[in-house]
Amino acid sequence: MHSLSGLVVLEFSRVLAGPWCGMMLADLGADVLKIEGFDGDETRGLGPPFKDGLSAYFACCNRNKKSLALDLRHPQARQLVEALVRQADVVIENYRTGTAESLGLGYAELSVINPRLVYCSISGYGRTGPDALRPGYDFVVQAESGLMSITGPADGEPQKVGIAIADLATGQNAAIAILAALRHRDATGQGQQIDVSLFDTQLSWLVNVGSNALFTGEDAPRYGNSHASIVPYQAFAASDGQFVLAIASEKLWRLACDALQRPDWADDPDFRDNASRVRNRVALCESLAAIFAQQPLQHWLDLFAAAGVPAAPIHSVSQALRSPLAAARGMTMTLGGVPMVASPLHLSATPVDYRQPPPKLGQHSDEIVHRAGCDPDALRAAGAIR
Repeated sequence: MHSLSGLVVLEFSRVLAGPWCGMMLADLGADVLKIEGFDGDETRGLGPPFKDGLSAYFACCNRNKKSLALDLRHPQARQLVEALVRQADVVIENYRTGTAESLGLGYAELSVINPRLVYCSISGYGRTGPDALRPGYDFVVQAESGLMSITGPADGEPQKVGIAIADLATGQNAAIAILAALRHRDATGQGQQIDVSLFDTQLSWLVNVGSNALFTGEDAPRYGNSHASIVPYQAFAASDGQFVLAIASEKLWRLACDALQRPDWADDPDFRDNASRVRNRVALCESLAAIFAQQPLQHWLDLFAAAGVPAAPIHSVSQALRSPLAAARGMTMTLGGVPMVASPLHLSATPVDYRQPPPKLGQHSDEIVHRAGCDPDALRAAGAIR
């Protein structure tokens, strides 16, 4: 028994935000049916790398799902769709605004078929408002939401984050909203429509930087690997490599001063509290940089570990995935010969479940059609499914 056992999810989504949401629910035990067109989710072709024809991109967000290859515009697809909707608890869709309605998959239509349906719409800019018809792409939203303006070197160009963070955060928000709506449905018997967007999500993920701008009315500068409100909280170079140092409290500052044999800094008016250190960040960080350049990386990691001060080397992706910590936490795994990053959700009574690798296009078409009470051979002969 898993947290979401018995929950049936129809995923009419592709690329990343919707599939990420679907995989989170699937890992928790939901039965997620991925409805794909005959060409499949675009990420099936995004590569290299590929492994036995499977793209790494598609693999990262589609495990534990079953694939139905269906032509939604085919006249004979409608009976199948309605049967699946009657059996479903959740629909996830990330079409352009208006497309679901043109396919007969809008909330107004599906909620008549199943009033208990929780229907989650994921888009770039929301289903309402002046930009509802615009397509949503993570890179564009990172630019438009202000994220790129605060990412990258302080004296360099704005940079995007190295992953599609707006997509991933939106998928996570969608999963949270779906679980909240399901609780409401269980209490009242009524489903509802959820509207989450990349733009809204990324604005909310500006967190303290956004709050600072609202407090002051001033635009947020770019700090590179430094922190806007905490010093020292940045990357430094040892004699043979780089590391980060995160001193986020006065207790940690005093511990660091003692470890560095600079107890005078703890009482220096320029450095004794964080507000002073922020005002004098250049002088302090230049002094620290000069000290750190004198010894190798491991020396500083050992020194700060012994002092209880947060510090860490800057790992590559491969180093992070192969680290002893990742292994101890079970954060990498192989499923059906496909290597993957595991779920970060660790539940003691209802742990996540890895049941099947990412599906081939249409791999489960017959199974899904049968459970809906339809004839897969007839639908395939008519050209409605593959």
